[in-house]
Amino acid sequence: MIKEISTRRSTRSYNGKPVDKEKVLQLLEAARLAPSGKNSQPWNFVIVTDPNTKEQIAKADHNQMWMVDAPVFIVCVADVKRRNPDLVDVVVDENSPLPELKAVIRDTAVAIEHILLMAENLGLASCWTGWYAQADMRPIMDIPNDQYVVGVVTIGYTDNPPKPVSRRDLEDMVRYEKW
Repeated sequence: MIKEISTRRSTRSYNGKPVDKEKVLQLLEAARLAPSGKNSQPWNFVIVTDPNTKEQIAKADHNQMWMVDAPVFIVCVADVKRRNPDLVDVVVDENSPLPELKAVIRDTAVAIEHILLMAENLGLASCWTGWYAQADMRPIMDIPNDQYVVGVVTIGYTDNPPKPVSRRDLEDMVRYEKW
């Protein structure tokens, strides 16, 4: 697994080659198996391949039009009610104070990382994007106001893989027992 971890990069250049439905299902299966607090499994996924919808998403995502060249978008959505089913008529966005929202965002982020690593394992290029407001993103796919779009993952193939990037040394970031 260290190979996939060390070679995975955020790709913003896709060659348009279609992605097999079976590979997309493998990505989703990897996400489904992610751990979550209280085993709440708060994630849901919207698979987007329609060019018009992809364009709307790219525009909402800070006008990142490079995204539209990826044949598949996986819109990753966190459901706060999976963590607390007693919430009624809740609206979540970037300013929501709910502790449950922070928990489901964290859990869904783990599922997204599973997608990214499985994509690398399958020879697919990917990029996790998230430069949008909930109010702009949700209406595009009819996502209810009680759901939080954690990320849009672009999936495809590239002819121009990104170059390796530098990483901090372990000695620079690890402490033992205390800060």
